[in-house]
Formats: sequence, structure tokens, C-alpha cells
Amino acid sequence: MAKAPVLTPQADDFPRWYQDLINKAELADNGPVRGTMVIRPYGYGLWERMQQELDARIKDAGAQNAYFPLFIPQSYLTREAEHVEGFAPELAVVTHGGGKELEEPVVVRPTSETIVNEYFSKWVQSYRDLPLLINQWANVVRWEMRPRVFLRTTEFLWQEGHTAHATYEDARDYAARIHKEVYADFMVNVLGIDVVLGRKTASERFAGAINTLTLEGMMGDGKALQMGTSHELGQNFAKAFNTQYLSRDGKQELVWQTSWGASTRMVGGLIMSHGDDSGLRVPPRLAPVQVVVLAIKGDDAVLAKVRDIGERLAAAGVRVQVDDRTDTPFGRRAVDWELKGVPVRIEVGPRDLENGTAMLARRIPGGKEPVALDALAALLPGVLEEDQALLLRQSRERRESRTTDVSTIGAAVETAVAGGWARIPWADLGEEGEARLAEHAVTVRCLVAEDGSVPDTDDAPGNVAVVARAY
Repeated sequence: MAKAPVLTPQADDFPRWYQDLINKAELADNGPVRGTMVIRPYGYGLWERMQQELDARIKDAGAQNAYFPLFIPQSYLTREAEHVEGFAPELAVVTHGGGKELEEPVVVRPTSETIVNEYFSKWVQSYRDLPLLINQWANVVRWEMRPRVFLRTTEFLWQEGHTAHATYEDARDYAARIHKEVYADFMVNVLGIDVVLGRKTASERFAGAINTLTLEGMMGDGKALQMGTSHELGQNFAKAFNTQYLSRDGKQELVWQTSWGASTRMVGGLIMSHGDDSGLRVPPRLAPVQVVVLAIKGDDAVLAKVRDIGERLAAAGVRVQVDDRTDTPFGRRAVDWELKGVPVRIEVGPRDLENGTAMLARRIPGGKEPVALDALAALLPGVLEEDQALLLRQSRERRESRTTDVSTIGAAVETAVAGGWARIPWADLGEEGEARLAEHAVTVRCLVAEDGSVPDTDDAPGNVAVVARAY
């Protein structure tokens, strides 16, 4: 009788495979309130590495970290009409506290544009205070009707940037800088996901923005996942909160603003972009553990050697963990590390010691080969970089092979329903065609220029709509 697979095969049921992997790789559990999640240590380790990499890029772009309250007076949200309308269905509102009804209900933070502007209006006095570049790492609450762990949860973790500028051009350029130098650089060069950079259509923009830039990744089943967004807010919130500055000419002027964010949804994107039927495959540049050194048996010499290897690799700058839990069967431990997607396993047993070698197992391309113990420290950095490049190449090849240029709405729907992306001229689709796509649970993920760059306007000549089903 054939042994049952550890995970539901992707080809049989991709959503079930995703849930199986989250459970078996010990990434997260469902929380006690519908739509919430408990992130387990290994899953949180992935998020911590994402935080570290993003935070460094955000600071390189000149932003500083701050923190704003979780509770926001309900009246703040009502000041910007489009913003409150866009978020109203998702709000969690507190009406009682300390056993008493509150004088004014407070909203549990869905995003912080309103409360940030309340303080920007106090902090910004003159052109000398600009640009003001702030980021915060926080949790937010958006009441989710169809939750999925990491992808859509009522509470999730993220970073949200908020900036104020003296001119429209400065704000526009900064939003584009975050889009490209922070998010795209991280997602391509660390996550190994080949994202498409584009511009959201008017109907898909962030509530209260004049423009939204997005990064869309193709998942293993061909659906799209919005991985991060950067918004030009214009002066909409500045008007609502009277966020002004004294210009060099001595005039009171409204600031121009941006906001931008990426969340724990990226963990879901990592799973669905790189995972296979054996579990996760974590890009080496991201991996909390790049190499695990396993003792096959509890032999004293073996245990001493795996610990020695661990120390040598750590000294060489490799993020390494030694697994000397020989009271747990080796096969079970190997499967567990495979599920978790650690890029490299180094397996050492008595026979390996006799031969002066270790078995090197590579999770990303697969396969095993014996390697001289003395060669490990010099060999591994190159192996890790090869595997990083392979994941990005596979992500790009999947997107390119499953993207089709079409000229009709019917062909766009057919392509998306079949599990691919369609590219159709925006001039042939338009807002009316976009509404027709929605009838088939298909959306315009973004607009790109003919050459694949980000267009300056929605109706720029040659704009192409990227159409897909999405998470």
C-alpha cells in the first residue's frame, strides 16, 4: 500500500496544499477569533527577516521609525470622505471601555493616514520641516469576511510609511522610489519573486489616493497576489487635517503626501510562489536558517563534528543551526527541515566521518552529494547564491510562460480562468470592460506601459492592463 503524501499535492488541491503546508511546517495556527492568526516561531522568524531587510531599505530611503496609537477617534476617519467610505465595511469600532460607554467611539487602526495627519499638522510649520518621512511597524485590523492565514486576516502585521512634501513632484518621486528601491528590490533580490511593477486603475486605488503603485506576483497556481503598494495621496488628507507649511515665499501651502505598506501577506506569497509538494523552499538571502547540520546518530564523534561544523559555518557568516536531537529519528527530522524549506542540509554520520565527508542536500534544486568536510565553509556561499538565483529564474519563467497577450475581453477572461495572466491594451478594455471582467471574478491587477515600465497616467498611450484572478 502506497504511503500517503505528507502534503496534499498542489495539482490536486492548491488551497488545501497551502493550508497543509502552513500546519505541517509549523508556520501559524488560526486564532480564537475568526480571521485572526497565531504566528508560530518559525513563521515569525520569516517575518522578522522580512522586517530586517525592508527596514534597512526604508531607512536608506531616508525614513525614520515612529509609532502611532492603535485607537483612532472615529471622527478622524470621517474627515476624508473617500477614505472613510472605502474602509467603512472593514472597521472594528470600540464603543465601551472601562465598563462605560465612550463619549466618542474609537476605531481600531485599519491604517494610519488620519491619525498621522493629526500630528503632521502639528509638527510641520515651515518648508524647513519638509520632507517629513515616517515609517511604523504595527498591527492593523480590517474585519475580513473571507479569511485565509497570511493572505487575508482580520488582524495582520505590516509596516506603513507616511510622508509629507513641499511639492507634488517631490511626493510623486518619493512614492516611486519606495515602489522601486524598497519594495521591488526586496521582493526580487531577497524574496526571489519576479513581481510586475504597475499602476492601479482608478477603481482599484487606495481609498483617498490620487495614484497607487503596486507590485504583483504570480503564484504557483497562476493567480496574482498584490505584494505591496505605494500611494500618492495628493493633498486630500492635508486639506482634511489642515496640514500646511510656510513656504520660502512666506505663503501658507498644503503639503503633498504619500503612504506605502507591505504586510505579512508576503509570507503567503513566499509560500505560494516557491513551495512545492515537499514543503517550503526559502530563498537563502531571506532564510532565518540557511544551513542545518544534522547528526544522523548519537555517536560522540558525530555530535562533536556537527557542532564543530556549525561553529565554523557561523564564523563564516552563514546562518546555521545544529540539529543534534538524536533521540528523534533522523528521517523524521530530515522531513521536518524539508517542510520548513531550509536551503541546505548537511548530514553527518559515522560512515561520513570515516570518509572525511558529509552529505550535502540542497532543498531548492533537490539532490544530494557527498562533500569533503574541509570544503564546506568555502563551498556553501556559492551554493546558496546559486539557489537564490534559481528561485528567481523559476518565478520569472512561470510568469512569462503563463502570460498571454490578448485583444478581447473574452480572451482575457478565458486566460485568467485557466490559471494565467492576460495582457490587453487598456484602450480596448477601459472602465466598462474592467467592470465586465469583475463579473467573472477577474480583475485588472495593474496598468503597465508597452515596454513594461510604470506609466505616468492611467490613460497614457500604449498602456496595457494586466488581467488575472487574484488572492
